[in-house]
Amino acid sequence: MDLNKYLGAFKSRRQILEGIKNRIFKKEHVEAEAAKRWAKCKQCPSLDVKGSKCMAAGTQPCCSECGCALSLKTRSLSSDCPLGKWGALMDEDLEEKLMIELTTENKD
Repeated sequence: MDLNKYLGAFKSRRQILEGIKNRIFKKEHVEAEAAKRWAKCKQCPSLDVKGSKCMAAGTQPCCSECGCALSLKTRSLSSDCPLGKWGALMDEDLEEKLMIELTTENKD
């Protein structure tokens, strides 16, 4: 595996966790965005359906450019496509603040 992909994964750990959280705790707006992103990924020559370029074994389909599992990356609103086919909707800090606010509002 490419060392740069491992370093990239370490730098993107918050985005990976965001994708995992959004995959487990589904929200309609996140799923709608993930569907739009996935539609673009399905047309991309960098789509790896076999998993030979995935960062983690068994996480295909993934992006052969970055090695990310697309089931997670497309659900991370602070992630973007390494080829520029779709962009982040917000940065990680803004999303974290928004999630804190939403969690606090739901407790009141």
